[in-house]
Amino acid sequence: MAEGVLLVVSAPSGCGKTTILKKLMAEISGLEFSVSHTTRQARPGERDGVDYHFVSKEAFIAMRDQQPSGFLEWAEVHGNFYGTSRRDVEALLAVGKDVVLDIDIQGAEQVRTNADPVTVFISSDLG
Repeated sequence: MAEGVLLVVSAPSGCGKTTILKKLMAEISGLEFSVSHTTRQARPGERDGVDYHFVSKEAFIAMRDQQPSGFLEWAEVHGNFYGTSRRDVEALLAVGKDVVLDIDIQGAEQVRTNADPVTVFISSDLG
């Protein structure tokens, strides 16, 4: 079985990447969305394990500090941590799944140093 493809989609905040990805995921079968880990509180309607894996700051730091790192990429934003589990992504790729990451530009750069993804950058500049 061939290994899956890692697809990284990044954009500045507010460019609509989440909207684009929801449409893409609905129309292309076989894509797996990577659910990020975060230390922030769930917002109304968000579900653990679906929208994010909601974890404590201590659990996040322990995962981040594993060797090799437990995250393909991670960042601290407004006092909360966000990261993509290396183990989760590698397990899906190993069984031939194509994995989509919805991350910011800095996260995409980190992934490029830790893996060999296909990268897509969405720009809001129309003109």
